[in-house]
Amino acid sequence: MSGRFAPPAHPVRRLPAQGPRGGGAVRRWTPPWPVDLGLVLGVLRRGPADPTYRTASDGAVWRTARTPAGPGTLCVRSGGAGDVVAEAWGDGAEWLLDALPGLLGAADEPDAFTPRHRLVAYSRHRRPGLRLTRTGLVMESLIPSVLEQKVTTDEAYRAWRLLVRRYGEPAPGPAAGAGMYVLPEPRAWALVPSWEWHRAGVDDKRAATIVRAARVARRLEEAVAMEPEAAMARLELVPGVGPWTSAETVQRSHGAPDALTLGDLHLPRIVGYALAGDRDADDATMLELLAPYAGQRHRAARYVLLGGRIPPRRKPKMPKVDIGLL
Repeated sequence: MSGRFAPPAHPVRRLPAQGPRGGGAVRRWTPPWPVDLGLVLGVLRRGPADPTYRTASDGAVWRTARTPAGPGTLCVRSGGAGDVVAEAWGDGAEWLLDALPGLLGAADEPDAFTPRHRLVAYSRHRRPGLRLTRTGLVMESLIPSVLEQKVTTDEAYRAWRLLVRRYGEPAPGPAAGAGMYVLPEPRAWALVPSWEWHRAGVDDKRAATIVRAARVARRLEEAVAMEPEAAMARLELVPGVGPWTSAETVQRSHGAPDALTLGDLHLPRIVGYALAGDRDADDATMLELLAPYAGQRHRAARYVLLGGRIPPRRKPKMPKVDIGLL
């Protein structure tokens, strides 16, 4: 067997950069607020070469998903006059179009948020289009979040890219020709051989966590009907899924405004530095600083990150470890 790890060969071309090309189901929707597609949906992208998410040259967002109705591809673009035009392909097309308002933040309530710091208020003023997406899907956010545990983002993005291309399926519709894929079904994740996890740079602990989650995927997907706190508790019943991973998941699956990421290597220091000049802040300090935003702490952290005020680096980045060579 060859030692190379590569996705199946597939011709790649650019995604359409103009209106829907036909052949898919179409929905036109006019939200009562200005939509910033990149700002709202960008949190779903796992790196610049994510095979499940692309942005076309005209700003249209293409994404794939494994819905309860089956795999699907969704293309969302601004239609002019404040409306949004979406086209979808595959068995999950109608499901994706029905979920479009929630995906773009219709269930979010940004007016419930009151800035308590000048930087947060300024960031909110500069980014009025920020709304929290709600995908209504758990596994598509849980698996890449597990891959991101305790490694650099570059390593996690590489693993996600390689595994989705290797074990997923080509995206329905024109996105397949652009090299887009739908994430693997739960059974496929459960059957990934140990050596393929290692070739993708995924250690045994993270691989085992994903396999355990895949085996109870149906129960985990049911968590979308729960309140975020209860959903996080259900996810954390899976050994290897802790508060960091569950929060990163429900931020996207539920659009949870208070699901603050705890245990992160960088976020406490960024929040501490931006709001109090404390470059050594830990989780406890971050929680204290964000206490005035109770119920909206994740949204407040998003505004802090968008503010761009980060502490100067004092030590090298976390070193990369190629476990395939261990």
